[in-house]
Amino acid sequence: MAKPKAPRRTLDSYTVKHINKTIRAGDCVLMRPSDPSKPSYVAKIDRIEADGRGANVKVHVRWYYRPEESIGGRRQFHGSKEVFLSDHFDVQSADTIEGKCTVHTFKSYTKLDAVGNEDFFCRFEYNSSTGAFNPDRVAVYCKCEMPYNPDDLMVQCEGCSDWSEEVAEFSCFQTLGYEGGDKTTSEVTRHINIR
Repeated sequence: MAKPKAPRRTLDSYTVKHINKTIRAGDCVLMRPSDPSKPSYVAKIDRIEADGRGANVKVHVRWYYRPEESIGGRRQFHGSKEVFLSDHFDVQSADTIEGKCTVHTFKSYTKLDAVGNEDFFCRFEYNSSTGAFNPDRVAVYCKCEMPYNPDDLMVQCEGCSDWSEEVAEFSCFQTLGYEGGDKTTSEVTRHINIR
């Protein structure tokens, strides 16, 4: 007769020994990919559990996808640190965690004084089976009619109040003001469908 499986218990926190960091449900982490030439995966911890002895620790995660991992692929307006919160859940060994990271909202990311290696931002949720995004459209900030990419400096013309990534795109020759961060929703009238 087979030995019954020991019941698993949920942990409030767990210290990952090889990185000396304590993780909790709700934390975002970098996870080791099977292919070492690929960047670390980004995931949000949903739950941590261990066997009855406190060993064999597993993390239940919700994956973030990078734009190039989505059905539509990377687009011009995707930032280099942009990730999409997916509907893809998984269970992984806690030993695959390489470190903790922070996934900011788009607005808070654009206000960071300095972006570190562990900083990412998310402005979309992604359905991994259909390729659909939520929201399915995004505000347009630039004369090129593309959404704001926080990797690019945005310039606002004081003469016509248009926004652009290129100073040369303005037809009026007014003094230019520089703006870091996004405009409020009331200032944006044009949108682009992202799908």
